[in-house]
Amino acid sequence: MRRGLVTIALLATGPALAAPGGPLDALSPGRYVCELPGDAAGPAGLRRDDESFVVLNASTYDAQGGRGTYLVTGDMVTITSGPKNGQRFRRVSGNFLRKLGPDGQDSALRCVRRVVNNS
Repeated sequence: MRRGLVTIALLATGPALAAPGGPLDALSPGRYVCELPGDAAGPAGLRRDDESFVVLNASTYDAQGGRGTYLVTGDMVTITSGPKNGQRFRRVSGNFLRKLGPDGQDSALRCVRRVVNNS
C-alpha cells in the first residue's frame, strides 16, 4: 500500500504533458496593431487603435489604459481578465492573430505584432 502511494505521489509531481486545447504557450512581447481589411481604392488596412494592445510578458497585456492576463493553448488565445476580458483570437503565426467572433469563427479583424520591417 505504501509503495502505491509513493508511486502516485511521484507521478503527480511530474510535468503536465498536455492541456485541453493544446500545449500552453505565450505570445511574443510587443505591440499588436489591429486593423480591418481595406480595399483597392484606399489603404490596405483600416487601423483600429481601440482594438490594439501590448503584450508585456508571458501572460500580461496592456490595452486602453488597463492591464489584464491571457492564456494561450495550442493556437487559441483567450483573454482572461482586464479591458479585453472574454475576447478570443486564433494565432495564425508567431506575429499574426485573427479575432474570433461570438460564434467562434474568424472575424475580419487582424492583429499583427510590430517588428522592425513593418513599423
